[in-house]
Amino acid sequence: KQKKNSFLLHQVCLNQIFVQFYFRDHLSVMKLAEVYNNLDTKRAMDVIQVYFTGISALALSRCNGDKKLRKIGEQSLGIVAQCAQWSKWNFENKVFLLQAELHYLNNDFRAAEVAYKASVDSAQKHKFIHEEAMAYELYGIFLIETRLVERGLEQLNMAISKYAKWGGRMKVGHLISFMKGC
Repeated sequence: KQKKNSFLLHQVCLNQIFVQFYFRDHLSVMKLAEVYNNLDTKRAMDVIQVYFTGISALALSRCNGDKKLRKIGEQSLGIVAQCAQWSKWNFENKVFLLQAELHYLNNDFRAAEVAYKASVDSAQKHKFIHEEAMAYELYGIFLIETRLVERGLEQLNMAISKYAKWGGRMKVGHLISFMKGC
């Protein structure tokens, strides 16, 4: 019984991390990651949690300068990069997106832009439409926040198109609402 409950708790927690991440509630992702990381057993999907937590930590660190969150993001990049050595197909785009967010945090905008584009290209090449959408979205937000609003809105429109193709109707609505504020 204990194992069944542990499995279910992992699944519920991981699902909530996905949902909160896709709707950019980075604080909730970090709180859920604490719960997830304190669970007794480890699962193969842990690396996905590490990936989402890493992006959230870097985004939050960019807002508040928290060095602990930066370190979580850097460690996440290291873990996902190790996974990319075993499976470039599954992890290359994730590495590029974590690198882009870290470059953005470091105010290296040229390197960030290169990494965002590489993430989009890799996700597209490997047919991960939802991750392609995510890369377009984060690239668009980067451009808007660095005062390249027109280019940023173009990327967000690409993200909307990809999310729609993926079937993420709520995410499409969320992005449309965000764009109205730009």
